[in-house]
Amino acid sequence: MRSYHVNSGEGIDGLTIRHHEDPVPGAGQVVVAVRATSLSYRELMVLRGYYVLPVKPDVVPVSDGAGEVVAVGPGVGGFRAGDRVAATLFPSWQDGRFGVQHLPQRGGSLDGMLTELAVLEESGLVPIPDHLSYEEAATLPCAAVTAWNALTGDGTGLRPGQTLVTQGSGGVSLFALQFAKALGARVIATTSSPAKAKRLADLGADDVIDYRATPDWAAEVMELTGGRGADRVVDVAGLLEQSLKAVTIAGHVACVGFVSDVAPPIDSRVLFASGATVRAVAVGSRAEFFAMNRAIEVNRIRPVIDRVFPFDEAPDAYRYYASGKALGKVVIRIRL
Repeated sequence: MRSYHVNSGEGIDGLTIRHHEDPVPGAGQVVVAVRATSLSYRELMVLRGYYVLPVKPDVVPVSDGAGEVVAVGPGVGGFRAGDRVAATLFPSWQDGRFGVQHLPQRGGSLDGMLTELAVLEESGLVPIPDHLSYEEAATLPCAAVTAWNALTGDGTGLRPGQTLVTQGSGGVSLFALQFAKALGARVIATTSSPAKAKRLADLGADDVIDYRATPDWAAEVMELTGGRGADRVVDVAGLLEQSLKAVTIAGHVACVGFVSDVAPPIDSRVLFASGATVRAVAVGSRAEFFAMNRAIEVNRIRPVIDRVFPFDEAPDAYRYYASGKALGKVVIRIRL
């Protein structure tokens, strides 16, 4: 078997591929033939050396992956050879609130999925929806679960008729758009170009704001909602002050991440005036993954994939993803 390895901070050029003996599962473990993986912004942070969680030396990178169970160890009762599965990003986070005990994560402090064969705990796997290909299922563990948690994980959840604002056309935002429409909500999307605006509209966005043409997009959200503001904002860019200006009184802002090394300051008066809940979202639990998959199955949702690269061209996949040209997920196909 072959797998990629890298040290955090070495960049894309630090990716190396090695041969290993095929693994044997231990008690409670399964061996998965990984069919596909997908990239998210965390993978760039790992390679660039500023991921917020620990990264072990010589790690097998990439948190997201899907494949076929090819061997099971003693005591495994939930899966058998031939099952189609995806791996959770935080293997120990089964349900409930996130805590420090759940910090070990694939592609960081644990080896990830950019490998032909992976040994995984049974408790860190979920079956994948039958209508999805392995390439589509590989996009779910980070971006999709994060989006699902952002919309539903606060105890109340996005409801039919409410309004959601998404930012840009990255994986989390696209999944949030698809899930919100399935939940019966209105979606206002922001983006940076007319071409991307058209694509977002085709995917179901009710309104699209070009933030380059309209830098004060929060004011435009207020205009589009008759001065009320959006019920929820999924903030993927770290633009919290603008998100707070766009959300309704006592609304909800899910802080998913950031796209810059320097975060803009937040005026505490804006936070207070909004009365909003600001919640940091760190992917989601295995239980949320199961719930999300049920929604994907019922609504026949298909992830948006921009491009698929072969395993031997994984560094090129990283470079393409880093270019910012993709609209949809960038996938690495490992096996047919």
